[in-house]
Parts: sequence; structure tokens; C-alpha cells
Amino acid sequence: MKSSRIYFVFPFLVFAKLGFAQEAGETKAFELYGHIMTDVGYNLGQTHPDWFDVSRPTKLPSYENEFGTDGNVYFSVRQTRFGAKAWFPTSMGELKTQFEFELFGTGVDAGQTTFRLRHAYAELGKFGVGQTWSPFMDIDVFPNTLEYWGPSGMVFFRNIQIRYMPIQGDSRLTIALERPGASADQGVYVGRPELANVNSKFSLPDLSAEYRYAGGFGYVEVAGMLRSIAWEDQGNDPVVDLSDNVLGWGVNISSNINFTKSLIGRFQYVVGEGIENYMNDATNDIGIENNFSDPKQPVLGVALPMTGIVAFLDQKWSDKWTSSIGYSSFDINNTETANPSTFKKGQYIVGNLLYNPTPNAMMGVELQYTTRENESDGWDTDMMKIQFSFKYNFSQAFYRNAQM
Repeated sequence: MKSSRIYFVFPFLVFAKLGFAQEAGETKAFELYGHIMTDVGYNLGQTHPDWFDVSRPTKLPSYENEFGTDGNVYFSVRQTRFGAKAWFPTSMGELKTQFEFELFGTGVDAGQTTFRLRHAYAELGKFGVGQTWSPFMDIDVFPNTLEYWGPSGMVFFRNIQIRYMPIQGDSRLTIALERPGASADQGVYVGRPELANVNSKFSLPDLSAEYRYAGGFGYVEVAGMLRSIAWEDQGNDPVVDLSDNVLGWGVNISSNINFTKSLIGRFQYVVGEGIENYMNDATNDIGIENNFSDPKQPVLGVALPMTGIVAFLDQKWSDKWTSSIGYSSFDINNTETANPSTFKKGQYIVGNLLYNPTPNAMMGVELQYTTRENESDGWDTDMMKIQFSFKYNFSQAFYRNAQM
């Protein structure tokens, strides 16, 4: 009981040395921040029930009434977020840390309101380690919209990484080694015993880099990605060996342009092969291609080519009223063995009107439209959604003497 009291009191002993309001000669040491957000909407079409409160083209039905019938109301608080940042003086410079989570379940928690880690990251000087935005992505392309998931054709991935930042500031250069990973589409061969013993192998980390040039006009950024994706056939077939590897690559060009003081354009064009898991709403990195002329490798894995586009305008009408409108698309070139119902192309269109009655509060209405096109069975579908959202931001900073 005695030790538990110590653990309980310790944070307050730390904060006792810090002030709530900044005074002369003080610097920020710790900050708690986040927002409470509630979404209420109506799906005029249908989408996968685990993704009821977002607009994702890949989660639209791949055939008629796959997810029931059209028209469903939803309520959600899954965008609610909480985080903490801290700044510590050291002999090597300032150590910056960030820990942040939200309530939007994905993966095994898809469809749930549950804790989900966003950032667990530390930075000291020109080096950073932990989970945060991949240098291959540009978070500043994300528009001022209500919909959680965002543009389908945007590079969007928080990854575990080790990064080096030789140039820091508004203009910057970042190089990183990132956690590898990929997924494969077995197409018409899914379930075949020959593929049962083929497992992925990642001997090298992903290599990413970005360079941003910033000025009064806004900025232009170019980012690149190189990755080795391999798989091993661990079966006992003396004739067939499906082990192989491919090179995944990508180039991402993005920009924010200040057309006026109140109108910002957010743009991105990305092209590559085998980089789908870095995209905001995509399918698999690897597809299967027939190679019947070689009995040892009758099928080959190939990195799937893809293209993503983002184009949005954010307009500030006044101190209290803003709008965002734009378009995004994602197109993937599947192989000849892909199932006819495999996702091929998605489009995403959003427009909204937001009202900020006070600096920390926001409410708004948004119209969302998404489409899905299958590979070769002739199926395409769309969904219209209207969403109302209410958001309250909060933060509390603590300051210390700059000489501490």
C-alpha cells in the first residue's frame, strides 16, 4: 500500500515544479491535449458494417446487397483522441516525446470503439525513433474534413521507424528505415494446397525519404520508397519451388499552395508498385501472374502497380466559418489471375461547411460520395453519405524555467 501511494503522488510532485501559465524565461515542458468528437450520419447506400462511420471505396459492396439494404443511421465517438507531449533538456539538445491514442478500432478490433495507438515517438536532435508518420507520406495534404478515414488516394501510414533528419524546419530532409510488411492477393488460386506453405519473409527494412522546399507560396515535397518483398516456399514438393522476391517502389509528389490568405490547395500524386499498404485505402501489394512455361515456378508473385490522386481546396470564409471540397482516386492494376470481383478503382468526393462558435469548439455538416469499380465482372457501385459532427478540443500546457 505504501509503494502504491508513492506511484500515485509522483506525477503531482513532478508537476509541482511546473507552472500552468507561461512566464518570462520559461519554456513548455509538458502538454496534455486531445478532442472529444461525435459523428452522426446517414448512409444512403451500404458499406461494410465494421466501417459504418467512414467512407472507404474498398469497403463498398462487391456485389448487390452484400451488406444488406441501403439506408442506415449511425452514431460514433470513435474519432475522440488523447495525447501527451514532453520536452526534456539534455546535454545533446532537447528530447521531444509524443504518446497519442484514439478510440477507432482497426484490425482485429475493426468496428469497435476501443483504444488504438497513433504515436509513440521520441526525437533527439537530428534523430527520431518510434511510431509516427512515415516520411513517404505528407500529413499536410489531409484536408479540413469531418470524415475520419480521408482521401482514398492519399499515402497515409504511421509506421515504426528509425529516422535521420539532416535538414529540419519549414524546409526539411528526412531519411528513414521502416518496419516492413506486405499482403498478397492469391486471386483464383486462393485455397490451393501449393500455396499453403508459402510464407512472407522480410530480411530488410523499408527505405523511405522526403525532401520539402517551403516558401511564401506554400511548399513542394517529393518523397520516395524502396522495399524488398520476399516469400519462401516451405513445402516438401521436390519439383515446385515458389520462393521469390520483388522490389517495391514509389514516388510521392505533394504540395500545399497558398492561393490567397484564406484559400489553400492541397495536392498529391503518387505512383508505384507494391506499396499498397502505405496507401490510405487500398488492397494488396502482391498479385499472382501465370508462368506455366516454367514447371518449377508455374506462378509468379508480382508487385501490383498503382496510382493515387488527391486535390482539395480549404476555404476560410471568416473566423468562424470554413469549407473544404475536393476529389481523390485510387487505381490498382491487378494481374490476370485476380478474381473478377477484386477491387480495381475507387473515387472519393467530399464537401462541407464547418462552424466554429468558439476557438475550441466546432460543428459542421458534410456530404460524402464514394464509388467502387471491380476488376472484370462489370460491377460498380456508389454511396452517398451525410454526416454531422461535433468536436471540442482541449489542451493544458505546463512550463518550466528555461535553465532547468
